[in-house]
Amino acid sequence: MRIALNARILQGPRTGIGHYVAELAGALAAEPDVELALFHGWGWSSVLPEAAMPGYSRLTPLLRKIPGAYQARRWLEQKRFDQGRTQTIDLYHEPSLWPLSFDGPTVITLHDLTHLHYPETQPPARLREIERRLADGVQRASLILTDSQYIADEAQQHFGLPAQRFVVAPLGVASRFRPREAEFIDAVLKAHGVEAREYFLCVGTLEPRKNLTLALRAHARLPEVVRQRFPLLIVGMAGWQHDQFSEELQRALATGHVCLLGYLPDEQVAQLLAGARALIFPSLYEGFGLPVLEAMASGTPVILTRRSAMPEVAGAAGNYIEADDPDGLREAMTRLIDDQAHWQACREVGLQQARLFTWERCATITASAYRQALGG
Repeated sequence: MRIALNARILQGPRTGIGHYVAELAGALAAEPDVELALFHGWGWSSVLPEAAMPGYSRLTPLLRKIPGAYQARRWLEQKRFDQGRTQTIDLYHEPSLWPLSFDGPTVITLHDLTHLHYPETQPPARLREIERRLADGVQRASLILTDSQYIADEAQQHFGLPAQRFVVAPLGVASRFRPREAEFIDAVLKAHGVEAREYFLCVGTLEPRKNLTLALRAHARLPEVVRQRFPLLIVGMAGWQHDQFSEELQRALATGHVCLLGYLPDEQVAQLLAGARALIFPSLYEGFGLPVLEAMASGTPVILTRRSAMPEVAGAAGNYIEADDPDGLREAMTRLIDDQAHWQACREVGLQQARLFTWERCATITASAYRQALGG
């Protein structure tokens, strides 16, 4: 079966959905009856593009300012999608939000419903496009893939669709996320001024939904000597309206105990995850929470909120906190510093939990959904 996979998101910096598309495409190569045709927005290819860094395009800021720009780009993409195909496509898979028009079976991946819960995290023009197109795309889809049971249940209720229309395909973890000895990550850690297991790490786009202010407030409540020994590193590019908490972030940065590293190459993120004392992931809402899985696979304990899909990922390995309790987060951080037996237990349970999630399993479930949508 020849599958058209919309890989346009890979033209930009790789965040959650971009990693999903890249890893899924690679894992689907092992499915003997799956042949992928990758649509990259302006044409077709059989090769995944290299990941771009932030600032890769001047188009996105313009789309936020020009009336009708999103619709115009959408129209052009549809024309390219229709005209550029040189071979028959059996099924179209849309991995991000809303599908293009296709006259055959369509499978979509619905990662979350962030636009409903946190519309302020989307530029207004983009939000209008999501609201206008997503419901129609969901109704047209033969099957809807979700990363977690939580999102499947939420989407069933919101769109009024039967459970049979949904297939849960949990995400996997890339091979670069693994335990590493200190000497193999020493160069990257030194470049950022930290020692192995002597810093806390946050990974995520700088936007209000990620709730990074909780991490800032909790870290600020640690004794100064502890903050100096265990700084807080934040990895992630700026999101929409990230200035909502920039003042608090600036105050934290001024102390010298918090470092904003911005968007980093994948390998650097993997090494920083492998060397952290713990990942702090205080997000308010996630369709999965890929950094949680990546940290566990790296042998690093995780502190996270018990919200949305995240307990499905962390299971018993999570150090759970309330999303509005900086003292609770401070206590969780302190225990992972002071109680080595607890830290080691979290590490071991996390490694066991992470082994349950593989991209091979995700690809197998996805390929099975393709066959089901095609009537097989």
